[in-house]
Amino acid sequence: MSAVIAVRDLAVERSDRAVLAGVGLTLAAGERLLVDGASGAGKSTLLHALLGFVPCRSGRIELLGRVCVAEADFAAARGPVGLLFQDPDDQLLGPTVFEDVEFGPLNLGLEAAAAHARAHELLHRLGLEALAGRPVHELSGGEKRLVALAGVLALRPAVLLLDEPTAGLDEAAAQRVLQALAATALPMIIASHDPLCRQRLATRVLALRDGRLGAALAG
Repeated sequence: MSAVIAVRDLAVERSDRAVLAGVGLTLAAGERLLVDGASGAGKSTLLHALLGFVPCRSGRIELLGRVCVAEADFAAARGPVGLLFQDPDDQLLGPTVFEDVEFGPLNLGLEAAAAHARAHELLHRLGLEALAGRPVHELSGGEKRLVALAGVLALRPAVLLLDEPTAGLDEAAAQRVLQALAATALPMIIASHDPLCRQRLATRVLALRDGRLGAALAG
């Protein structure tokens, strides 16, 4: 089975420190790869590097069958490869929940009626209809995370990158987010050290230590 994401010898440096030092990974269709690691290990850097948001010193990145080198390559992959940021406030753009979810489809050039229909579909699927008219700044942390996820899914991605999707959430809110993610059936890379993510989502687990990916510790 061909990989939806393939990475080889990826190296990223910040302030003359190697954050990623020759990372390699593949993600197959239907697979949910959890990347474990301590805070500061480089998990967020890895996800952001995959979409060209972080400059790489070396390495090869292939997304959905296309080798990405230039900014135009990465720009074309953003959307088909959906990234859920660790902090939803970095991702929420619309003044209300409904406007935020339909922003991406409108930005892709969908007609207003089609964008409205897609936003309604996502809000219904994630159980967020009651929040449609709510200003995003009034939402709880769990609600913001779900709305941000709805915005990502509204772009109809083929694969997801999830940066600490349950960080800062109580267990009830975390379970809602994980239930929504499990229901997508999309391949995904999950950067998290939350045991709930491992239990509910992961089909495979790797650990990021000393800038490299390797076998995860048991537990």
